[in-house]
Parts: sequence; structure tokens; C-alpha cells
Amino acid sequence: MPREPVLFDVTDRVALITVNDPDRRNAVTGAMSAALRAAVRSAESDPGVHAVVITGAGRAFCAGADLSALGVATEDGLLALYDGFMAVAECALPTIAAVNGAAVGAGLNLALAADVRIAGPAALFDPRFQQLGIHPGGGATWMLHRAVGPQVARAALLFGMRFDADAAVRHGLALQVADDPVAAALTLAAGPAAAPREVVLATKATMRLTASPGTVDTEQHEFAKRTELTPQAATIESPEFAARLAAAQRR
Repeated sequence: MPREPVLFDVTDRVALITVNDPDRRNAVTGAMSAALRAAVRSAESDPGVHAVVITGAGRAFCAGADLSALGVATEDGLLALYDGFMAVAECALPTIAAVNGAAVGAGLNLALAADVRIAGPAALFDPRFQQLGIHPGGGATWMLHRAVGPQVARAALLFGMRFDADAAVRHGLALQVADDPVAAALTLAAGPAAAPREVVLATKATMRLTASPGTVDTEQHEFAKRTELTPQAATIESPEFAARLAAAQRR
């Protein structure tokens, strides 16, 4: 039987969403992205769910976009690959990423899309875009600025800085390091789980409005995603990226 690309479970008013392709380190495909959006919608539409935890099956959190899908992606194809983590970014409920292993490229975007990140001891936050020879996408420029400030964001996207679990906490990319990040995330999620759902929803909505007066943070993310889209698509269509992709697939 083929493996479900995303697992969904609700316990004690918390939805646990697991990207589930451990053999390929949970690389993002169109099918996984669509399943992730469907899982987020299920959580939002269930009055018995007050918070969401996202994690990865196996040793990785998410190793980025599947290279074969990325190599043939048009702008529409890129938007399809982004759709899952955009659903997390847009989620009306509080969200926590339990980063159990590598979060690379689009996988870093998935982690950044959550309200809070908890890092396991093996967590690695790695933009990787420049090393792959492609422009950042999915709103990565804005999300990293928001999470760590301009200097560290530029160190990551322009100079290839990566963050292990301790560095992620030191720079504000993660809230804490936990031996079992899923358990720690579920413990943190017990707060909104015990509160009235309407208060939880209203508080998150208000925080989105007050983060940058005059806009909603999801609008800023959408603007960043659209701004990045054309230059990212152009780099993916370049001969240089095709050569890098062929070399990576031979390994």
C-alpha cells in the first residue's frame, strides 16, 4: 500500500500533522503539499481543535522540494509546491513546528511558516537556495527577516549560514531545544487547548493585525512570495540549475 503523504491525528484538542515520506526525507511534492493544505483545513474546520503541531516522519523534518518536481516547475508549479506551507502560514489556529531533523529550503519555509519552532537535538535549519543556484522562494526572504532580523537573514540567504539547534535558539529561530520536540510541542499546545477556542482564534488574528500596523502579516507573506516567484522561476529554468540538478540526481 502506498504511504499517506501526510498523517493527521487529533488528541486533547491538538492536531498533529506529520509529513510522511521518510525514505525521501519528507521532500515536498505537489501531492504532499495538497495533502498538507487539506490537513490544515481539517484542523481549522474542527471546533474540537485549538492548536496544530507539524513535524516530519523519520529522521528529517523536511529536506526541501523534491528535485525532480522542482526541475520541471513553472511559476504555477512552484505555487503548487508552496501551497502546503502557505496553508500553515495562513492557519487561523496557533501552530508549532516540531523540527526533529533537517529543515532545508522549502522545508525551512515549512518550519518558518509556523508561529513557534521547537528544535530537536538533530535539527538543522538550512536555507540552501543559493547553494542550489536558485533564488529563494515561498516568502523565505520575508519569513527569515521576521524570525531573525535583517543581518542574520542576510547571513543565511546571501552567505549560506546554517543553524543547528543551539544556534537556532540563540538567533531566535527556535524557541527551545528539546530531546523530544513533538512532546515539547504538544506540551506547549496544551495552553491554547485549555483555552476557549474563540479567544485563541481572536488573539492570533489580533496579533496578525498589530504586528505591522496597516497590514496583516499574511498579506506581507503573500507579497514576498509573489515578489520572489519570477526570479526563482527564472533561475530554475537556467542551464546552470539544470546542470546542478543533473549532478545531484547522479549522486
